Amino acid sequence: MSEFIQQQLQHVDALERSAWLQQATDGSRDVFANASVPTRKTELWKYTPVRALTEGVYAQAAQTFSAAGLDEYATIPALGSHRLVFVNGRLSQELSSHEALAQVTLFSQADEQQQQLIRQHLDDVMRGSQRHWLNELNSAATNDGVLIHVGKNQRLQQPLQVTWLTTPQAQAFSVNARLLVVLESGAEATLVEHYDSATDAQNSFTNAVTEIRLGANAQLQHYRLQLMQEDALHVGAVHTDLGRDARYQSFHVSLGSRLSRNDLVVNHTEGGSHCEMHGVYVPQNQQLVDFHSCIEHAVAHCTSNEVFRGIMNDSAKAVFNGRIHIHPQAQKTLAELSNKNLLLTNKAEINTKPELEIYADDVKCAHGATVAQLEEKALFYLQSRGISRDEAEVMLSFGFINELLEAQPHDALVQYLRPILARRFGRDFQLSRHLL
Repeated sequence: MSEFIQQQLQHVDALERSAWLQQATDGSRDVFANASVPTRKTELWKYTPVRALTEGVYAQAAQTFSAAGLDEYATIPALGSHRLVFVNGRLSQELSSHEALAQVTLFSQADEQQQQLIRQHLDDVMRGSQRHWLNELNSAATNDGVLIHVGKNQRLQQPLQVTWLTTPQAQAFSVNARLLVVLESGAEATLVEHYDSATDAQNSFTNAVTEIRLGANAQLQHYRLQLMQEDALHVGAVHTDLGRDARYQSFHVSLGSRLSRNDLVVNHTEGGSHCEMHGVYVPQNQQLVDFHSCIEHAVAHCTSNEVFRGIMNDSAKAVFNGRIHIHPQAQKTLAELSNKNLLLTNKAEINTKPELEIYADDVKCAHGATVAQLEEKALFYLQSRGISRDEAEVMLSFGFINELLEAQPHDALVQYLRPILARRFGRDFQLSRHLL
């Protein structure tokens, strides 16, 4: 057993957990205790070293939870969202809105009926799908969480924003964030899952798991924003089950950090469902971003469209592994996967692996990946119009991901993300002024 696993087990055993919650995640501790830390020989972690995680000591919770000066990091202007904010893993009443507190249920405050709903779905979406050792750690260490439950044919009028903020501590610490989303038949909602931090150098490890279950004809617009300072460590997973004719649209943004791993699993469990999954990742310096996605087409007459684009600068590294699995009974499936990447320097790196695994004969599927650099002809054209080479590089880089950004339905969120992404390429304001 590795030292990291031993440290985390001591942390888990010291937690005070409700008996009903411990029962709901029964077995996760033992699975994690018997796990092995992945190496380069572990296929799903082949290009993602976890040294940054295992060489640190993230075996305790944060000691302070001050919300002072954090409002600007928790705010998405003009979005009009109802906001639930956690600071270093603990709910901040000061930064959260009353409307959000009324729409969600904390596991620690759940009544008997809500506990039954949580027990019914918690760990159930992940069960039988691709889950890894850190997912098991999250389940074993969850002593609280957030339940978002939208009843039959109900609709959340405003986006619901769940924000997890971290601040530097005297000692390195871990945050196990758990989110359970249940939309009953005909329900609709917009969810913004937001991970951010102060600009000071961080010493946090965030291990986040989100489980989503959509009933028949339910619709969810899901944004997942990983915008933390580059020294923070982040491992996240989103597992989604789609009911009959359900619609799931998601958009993922990752700026990168010393370790940033995101596992996305979508299960088509009943016919007629559709999944639209888009994302951009833009690491710089020596940051690492890893996206592993898997779309399981287990039944007939379902569709999915997955598009991810990445831009790697400086000595940054990215990993993209997208898998579409068509089961034998999943006839009449339409599934597409595209991953395009742009390397801005000779030291930047991308490991991309799109996969199609098809066991049905009446399907229409496509997948592809590209890796390229900025075109000299395009740069020359912009320079011939009086634009400097540096500014031309910024404009072409941003244009590479802008198509996905502009396609998002919430303009306020687009306007919030635009300057954040533009600054990744034009660190001098004069270079990115035309993009804002």
